[in-house]
Amino acid sequence: MSRPLSDHDRRKQISVRGLAGVENVSDLKTNFNRHLHFTLVKDRNVATKRDYYFALANTVRDHLVGRWIRTQQHYYEKDPKRVYYLSLEFYMGRTLQNTMVNLAMENACDEATYQLGLDMEELEEMEEDAGLGNGGLGRLAACFLDSMATLGLAAYGYGIRYEFGIFNQKIVNGWQVEEADDWLRYGNPWEKARPEYMRPVHFYGRTEHHPDGVKWVDTQVVLALPYDTPVPGYRNNVVNTMRLWSAKAPCEFNLKDFNIGGYIQAVLDRNLAENISRVLYPNDNFFEGKELRLKQEYFVVAATLQDIIRRFKASKAVTLVSRILTQVAIQLNDTHPAMAIPELMRVLVDEEKLQWEKAWDICVRTCAYTNHTVLPEALERWPVPLLQHLLPRHLEIIFEINRRHLERVASLYPGDVDRLRRMSLVEEGGQKRVNMAHLCIVGSHAVNGVAHGSPQVSEQDQWHHPPPLAGDVQPWPDSSHLHMLQAAPGYHTAKMIIRLITAIGEVVNNDPVVGDRLKVIFLENYRVTLAEKAVPAADLSEQISTAGTEASGTGNMKFMLNGALTIGTMDGANVEMAEEAGERNLFIFGMRVEDVEAMDKKGYNASEYYNRIPELKQAMDQIAGGFFSPKQPDLFKDIVDMLMHHDRFKVFADYEDYIKCQEKVNALYKNPKEWTKKVIHNIAGSGKFSSDRTIAQYAREIWGVEPSLEKIPAPDDPQ
Repeated sequence: MSRPLSDHDRRKQISVRGLAGVENVSDLKTNFNRHLHFTLVKDRNVATKRDYYFALANTVRDHLVGRWIRTQQHYYEKDPKRVYYLSLEFYMGRTLQNTMVNLAMENACDEATYQLGLDMEELEEMEEDAGLGNGGLGRLAACFLDSMATLGLAAYGYGIRYEFGIFNQKIVNGWQVEEADDWLRYGNPWEKARPEYMRPVHFYGRTEHHPDGVKWVDTQVVLALPYDTPVPGYRNNVVNTMRLWSAKAPCEFNLKDFNIGGYIQAVLDRNLAENISRVLYPNDNFFEGKELRLKQEYFVVAATLQDIIRRFKASKAVTLVSRILTQVAIQLNDTHPAMAIPELMRVLVDEEKLQWEKAWDICVRTCAYTNHTVLPEALERWPVPLLQHLLPRHLEIIFEINRRHLERVASLYPGDVDRLRRMSLVEEGGQKRVNMAHLCIVGSHAVNGVAHGSPQVSEQDQWHHPPPLAGDVQPWPDSSHLHMLQAAPGYHTAKMIIRLITAIGEVVNNDPVVGDRLKVIFLENYRVTLAEKAVPAADLSEQISTAGTEASGTGNMKFMLNGALTIGTMDGANVEMAEEAGERNLFIFGMRVEDVEAMDKKGYNASEYYNRIPELKQAMDQIAGGFFSPKQPDLFKDIVDMLMHHDRFKVFADYEDYIKCQEKVNALYKNPKEWTKKVIHNIAGSGKFSSDRTIAQYAREIWGVEPSLEKIPAPDDPQ
């Protein structure tokens, strides 16, 4: 197929000529046409742009498959210690380009699509983002999988295959409107269903205590169907696996009392089981205490642990389950997979018949925990009655873990009742709740945070077992703070802040004096793919959380790496960034953690700042008086009330220093040479935040495995 060449086409043709081998390009074209014909059952007369994307994706995937199979063969033969990364979120974004880069295929694919009369960038745009995460936590997990493969670790990511990912955000008349993210509507060429590894997961029921052990009976069963996605390392022929579980109702689900009417209802009721993997909870940094969420959390760990033990028992070298700790490392990404601890104990004690002390030793030495937040509203605390109803055996195990834990604390600190109360896994007062962060700390051999602030959650009670790992394991930059830009549907204040931003935009953008010089633009539906465009374009990154409230905030590192300067508080990862690049090369303002603590003791009074700072008073009066919402003067009343009367983030206290710091930004921006010097210092100082460095540190200090940069043989090399 030929077409006239534009100037853009000619430049593009010149840019890749000679970089891709003729044979490679020819093979890619042949395979592309083969997939279009045999996989998609189309020809060029009726094929759509999406068909062409799928043909290209399948062509690239062919190059993964041989490496994927050989990698798993390699692990089977060498039988290394396996690392299992458990996360309720994997914010993968798009796969095509990342795969082409990691397999060194980008130039050849670019040339092949060009010769076929197609535009590579247009085809890449057809791919749906795999939006299976909210922000930093999920993006971190995705980057970690990439680094584990690049460092040759026998690692697996385990999570949930949400049918609907993070919602699509639309701005309609200035308001956020949520739409379902039906990312699987056209299919997913990168995944492979593995029904042969389907596993049962039990809920509800009751426990029976017998002389030979405990039995969990009368349960409801949901099947966990795994879907595998290849995770290629960077040009080392290693392809690891991300396994995501999908919930399926068993065939006999509620069909005991068979009749025609009952049959129809029973089939409809299957949705109740399959709802477990239907949708990602869209709250970031906010605990959603719903039964479905707890079901999701147990569903993923129960299926995963069965899979871990199945793979362990299939190993040639080790058959005794008691030796599992020499072969298995489990990393809990935040508290969401915390039920892995009581579930592993249930399997070892009830099913494998190990003594409690032996099982607990295995559990603690196998599990490790990463803390992501210090915000109290984000810490998971599950009501005891809900656990009793949904997972009765696990509640018994948690109570036993807590009893033994408190016995140890009491022996170390006789008579210190207040310490026992603080350190208990079960919080009393009102409704009893299980503190999942405490469970993770007690049940893990290593506890780390993603920034210096994070270990506070474990250090505040002076934990003595297990000793926390130094909290300086840093994550790779991720797709910025999505919770700042996309408000969870039920998060009223955040949605009102978005409306205020768009309202200010309506005023500023139409102002006769500055309207053609300054624009306020709200980028809707912020996600990995949009971040890949917006982050490199930014000059200034604002990281302005009140000191002591952001566990990390890894988007700031991505801005740093891409040449943006940072204006921010000494909070989260800003602290490490200032250490690496030098505080003089960031714009730091506001209270430090100790200042915030002192203000907490003294008391924070917003009115004091409102009455003392004329510019702040004017801004608040404009918001309160309807300057930005003339048709609805009290539209933003709730925001004003929050800031004036119950703002636990103490925004006004940092206001003056923030404005002074912005004046320094403005002054330096007028001096491009000096600005660029700071940019270079920032980029040069960002090396520590590589996820490869982070994972190498995890591997050596937590998992007890050694990373390797050696390649394994390619599929077409002799074994």
